Amino acid sequence: MRKKVTVVGAGNVGATTAQRLFERGYMDIVLVDVVEGIPQGKALDIAESGPVLGIDASIVGTNSYAETAGSDIVVVTAGIARKPGMSRDDLLFTNMKIVGSVVQEAIKHSPGAHIIVVSNPLDAMVQHAYGVAKFPKNRVVGMAGVLDTARFRTFLAWELGVSVKEVQAYVLGGHGDQMVPLTHYTSVGGVTLAEMVKQGMLTQERLDAVIKRTQTGGGEIVNLLKTGSAFYAPSAATAEMVDAILLDQKRLLPCAALLEGEYGIKGIYMGVPVILGVNGIEKVLELKLTDSEAALLKKSADAVHELVEAMKKAPAA
Repeated sequence: MRKKVTVVGAGNVGATTAQRLFERGYMDIVLVDVVEGIPQGKALDIAESGPVLGIDASIVGTNSYAETAGSDIVVVTAGIARKPGMSRDDLLFTNMKIVGSVVQEAIKHSPGAHIIVVSNPLDAMVQHAYGVAKFPKNRVVGMAGVLDTARFRTFLAWELGVSVKEVQAYVLGGHGDQMVPLTHYTSVGGVTLAEMVKQGMLTQERLDAVIKRTQTGGGEIVNLLKTGSAFYAPSAATAEMVDAILLDQKRLLPCAALLEGEYGIKGIYMGVPVILGVNGIEKVLELKLTDSEAALLKKSADAVHELVEAMKKAPAA
């Protein structure tokens, strides 16, 4: 039987995610949005690419959750996007209401689904989704680390003049300006960054600049677009996570997972390396960090914790 994935939110992130998943060819897609005509029109446009691409998968757009019934995965992209000068945290209360409503409706029709949250502020929104759904923690995961790591790999590859395929890295922590690229675990074609700095192939100053650009990568795109935020890379990252779950790939990916003591952090969702497979988050890998990395990760966790505490004070709907 063909797999079924629901994507909630037919904006740039949601529609592009739906397109990327449709083009995989092995799953059927339901694109949901509250605006009449938008999900229907975008789904129809994507469906009409099927004959050109040789894809027989189904994609439908709807304003109702009835058609999402029996989904294997629900991807939540709904919410307002950032504008120039706006932080991810500014979105907190508005997107909290949207994500909560989406999850409530989706799980009525797909109680056995996995939930992948993409809406910002990411770590807080996946925490809220987990609280609303009351699913086991392994079935609620946030997309951020894959995206943040992709940005780090991109900028590092450009700096070194090498293929992005050669750069292996992890970016952990909250999806914000205090995310933590693990330079200690980053390598290029098997050569560590420390060795590259030692050999003069990369200066510490340029590495610090790459790290800073990674941490502010989303804001850089927001400032350039002026009327929206990133969607090509986020949709690619989300599709990679969907593949890992539906195809039981057991991928080692940085994702927002509920921590219960790992890395000395408890009770919050935050980006860490996990094994992602058919059971969702099958394992959280606890890497040995340097003292500096551990301190930065704690600082990032403190920022996420502040958002989680702020959600408890959200005004009544």
